[in-house]
Amino acid sequence: QVQLVESGGGLVQPGGSLRLSCAASGIFSINVMGWSRQALGMQRELVAAINNSGATGYADSVKGRFTISRDNANNTAYLEMNSLKPEDTAVYYCRVRDSALNDYWGQGTQVTVSS
Repeated sequence: QVQLVESGGGLVQPGGSLRLSCAASGIFSINVMGWSRQALGMQRELVAAINNSGATGYADSVKGRFTISRDNANNTAYLEMNSLKPEDTAVYYCRVRDSALNDYWGQGTQVTVSS
C-alpha cells in the first residue's frame, strides 16, 4: 500500500521559516521526490525536486530561499523554506516518481504566510 505522509505546514509570518517532510512507503524503486504547490485559484506548480543521486531543481520563484533534501535510507524528503513571502501561501503536495515513471501524490499540507 502506497503512503505519502506529509507534515510541517502551518501559519508563519513573512520572513519566517518552515520545514516540510514527506515520508514515502510502499513504493518500489523511488527515483525523484519533490514538492509542488497550488495556491487558491491557481494551477499546481513544481517547487523543488531531488533525484536519487542528489541532483536538485527549483522553481525560479524559490531559488535561494528553499532547499530540498532527502534521506534515501528512510524514503523521506524535506523542504526547508526560508524568507517566506505571502505569495508562498499554498497547499504543498509531495510527489514521488518511481523508476517506472509512476507518480504518487501526498494529501497536501497548508502553508500560510501572513502577518
